[in-house]
Amino acid sequence: MSHQDAVHHAAVPAAQPESAVAAAAVVRRTDPQVRKVAVKDIVEALAAGLRDFQAAPLYGLAFGALYAIGGMLIVWSAFMAGVGYLAYPLAAGFALVGPFVAVGLYEVSRRRETGEPLSWSAVLRTIWAQHHRELGWMAFVTLFVFVVWMYQVRLLIALMLGLRSFTSLHEFLVVLATTPEGWLFLVIGHAIGAALSLVLFSLTVVSFPLLLDRDVDFVTAMITSVRAVATSPVPMIGWAIVVVLLLLVASLPGFLGLVVVLPVLGHATWHLYRRIVLPMA
Repeated sequence: MSHQDAVHHAAVPAAQPESAVAAAAVVRRTDPQVRKVAVKDIVEALAAGLRDFQAAPLYGLAFGALYAIGGMLIVWSAFMAGVGYLAYPLAAGFALVGPFVAVGLYEVSRRRETGEPLSWSAVLRTIWAQHHRELGWMAFVTLFVFVVWMYQVRLLIALMLGLRSFTSLHEFLVVLATTPEGWLFLVIGHAIGAALSLVLFSLTVVSFPLLLDRDVDFVTAMITSVRAVATSPVPMIGWAIVVVLLLLVASLPGFLGLVVVLPVLGHATWHLYRRIVLPMA
């Protein structure tokens, strides 16, 4: 081998790490970037969500009614199965799947924002297309957290209230309100529920609209969502509290309030996402 050939072969391995670094830099640049938001952005996103609902109420009412009916069916199934005392934790946990149900609302807001034609066929076609994409995995993550929520409720009941069988929701609520064991169950149960809700909120507040809007994998979407919360912790946790309180109040009258509250929150989530995640370069 000549001296020139030896120099050429020796130089090739040194070039490989440089190209790998360049490729990695390109990958990093394509990751969604987040900006810091303030309380003012939360308020403006909520106002924009209300405007979207007022501009296209039929879409919002339809998705809100679907969500409300789902809540009613879950509670009714609990009573039919003889575990009516689980109606309260089921109703509380059902709020966790709200971001998935709101996917259609994100598409309505997106089309209004871009000026694309708004029709049921277009919205439903977009929703249907998601089962071939990463959004299905996010739905699995959401349902998994819901299942974990219900299992920890059953475990806490067994540990703190014993293996007794409650004949009705009223009997269960009486035990919770009048016994030390019931008070302890409420404190620990709500603390765990708040922790799970915060985790799921951090994973989904940006990820669902991001997956609808861009071609990214669900892990990147969840990481982006967590980064968004970490970048603006006070406004984002404030938004989480607003969402929980509104969903709780809307669920009290037999879930009927969700018909209006869910679409407003869904549209607002889209506008908040647009304020948090920077547009693609």
